[in-house]
Amino acid sequence: MGKVESSPDLYQFSNHYLPWHAHITALTVAPEARRLGIGKILTEQFEAAANANDACIFRVVKDYYGDHATDAQRRSEDAFDMRKSMERDVRCQHVRDDGEMHEVEPEDVW
Repeated sequence: MGKVESSPDLYQFSNHYLPWHAHITALTVAPEARRLGIGKILTEQFEAAANANDACIFRVVKDYYGDHATDAQRRSEDAFDMRKSMERDVRCQHVRDDGEMHEVEPEDVW
């Protein structure tokens, strides 16, 4: 499942503002095909295809998942935010080559 959206106009002068961009929000594997590594394979293929275009970035989002589900003393898990320019971002203004080296906070991810 995916969507195309833009950051609210209110934030157009923010460093984190993004014009139209897409999100892939879910990858589903049928119950009878789970635990076979299919989700991992599909995700790896998606990453490889995106990386082949040299137009995507990954950012580590610290504590993205909020409080730890079973232990309030433990930190939550980090996540990766992946971005890839759409056709109309011809100058690739909203991606960077070394995105995996940048940590951001959850509130900075749109």
